[in-house]
Amino acid sequence: MAFPIRSPRDLVGGIAVFGRILDKIRLNAKEGKLPDGYHLGYLSGSRTFDERVCKFLGVDFSELSERTLAGGTDEEILEWCCQNGNRPTAEQIEIWNGFMHKRGWRDAASEGLIKQRAEAGLAHREDLVTFFDVMDVEEGRAP
Repeated sequence: MAFPIRSPRDLVGGIAVFGRILDKIRLNAKEGKLPDGYHLGYLSGSRTFDERVCKFLGVDFSELSERTLAGGTDEEILEWCCQNGNRPTAEQIEIWNGFMHKRGWRDAASEGLIKQRAEAGLAHREDLVTFFDVMDVEEGRAP
């Protein structure tokens, strides 16, 4: 069975990470919990991808969760975000995707990436230079 949460690289409406968050919301509601080591929403003292996506789209995470669980396609939920928050332009999406795809590589999050790699038993994998790389390998996908 494939990992139940899609890669952060998978796009919905051209936006990276968004579909992954929807998967986590749905899985948590269905299964009652996420796989060990996974979180949902915001974490005090840490900038999560969930938080970043919500801020990018201008929506509250709890409202996004409620809307997601009400049903609909990923695209319908994204449209809801755009109507109730921000509708990013093509250029904003390009910048967002570039930032997210490179997160952890030679930036302020590099130390956190090294720590996450070690916690995942991947400290020896210096070829994993972004959080997306680590997530994909942990979840059985090639980076």
